[in-house]
Amino acid sequence: MAHGAARMGARMIISIDGPAGSGKSTAARKLAAKLGIPYLDTGAMYRAIAFAATECGTDFRDPAAITAVAKRCAIELDCGPTHTRVTLDGRDVSEAIRSMAVSQVTSHVARVQDVRDMLVEKQRSIGRRLKSLVTEGRDQGSVVFTDADVKIILDASVDKRAKRRFQELEADGEEASIEIIIENLQERDETDRKQWTPLLESGAAVLIDTTNMSIHEVVERLLSEVRKRGLIE
Repeated sequence: MAHGAARMGARMIISIDGPAGSGKSTAARKLAAKLGIPYLDTGAMYRAIAFAATECGTDFRDPAAITAVAKRCAIELDCGPTHTRVTLDGRDVSEAIRSMAVSQVTSHVARVQDVRDMLVEKQRSIGRRLKSLVTEGRDQGSVVFTDADVKIILDASVDKRAKRRFQELEADGEEASIEIIIENLQERDETDRKQWTPLLESGAAVLIDTTNMSIHEVVERLLSEVRKRGLIE
């Protein structure tokens, strides 16, 4: 059951951006469930392309080769209030794209502007179809849904984010070292943070540091931001 009733017939788009390990995926999914609206995990789209590129031995130093893979990939997302299932060329890859091997090369995919342009249009198309959603990624409030009703940036210390990622991988039975995870996070941070700096400087987005917050506290804070704007009762 939804946490609060949205305004009758109103469109509601909530963007949650932030670095890897900031808790945005879990928070976005739980917020969507509370509100009873779809959840869009945009990072899964980049991961799906990275997974496909890995499978066919693509040179990740070659943007044109990465773009070629992206163009021939048929990526479909099933966006429910509690999940985003990812299908790649008719195959469910929702779990396979979460491996450390895929994480290590996803940043190369995300740096390719042609790929970003393709996925931004696909994300906007999903938004037009769903009308209301909680969407999370790196550029949702700054690029994809510039007219989002609520724009949130979640962040946390790199040590905390690495610990969370390590625990996720461990739970999935994958071996990984904290040192490698931190290196991967810092590499991605260098590119990602440029996306939301203007939102924070202009006051268009709200920054929430989740380093010392439980997921329950984060979701309650997100709900309060939605409520402040009169989007739920």
